[in-house]
Amino acid sequence: MQTVTMYTTAVCPYCVRAKQILGAKGVLNIEEIRVDSDNAARIKMMELTGRRTVPQIFIGQTHVGGCDDLMALDAKGALQPLLNAA
Repeated sequence: MQTVTMYTTAVCPYCVRAKQILGAKGVLNIEEIRVDSDNAARIKMMELTGRRTVPQIFIGQTHVGGCDDLMALDAKGALQPLLNAA
């Protein structure tokens, strides 16, 4: 299973929902990078994604986007294959 990295903040219902979706798909470990307590991480997130909002989710090297993007990927059946890619 691919490594999942998620840029998050402490209080973020979209982050919680994204983690629930990923957990339901069998993701047991998510590398969380808190951007509310680390300004350098926030800057890096914005440079990598062009976005300021959380969550920002990476599966392997692929930037998925936020929670809505993750749900859309799941709805079209593309999330599990991405997670399972070698």
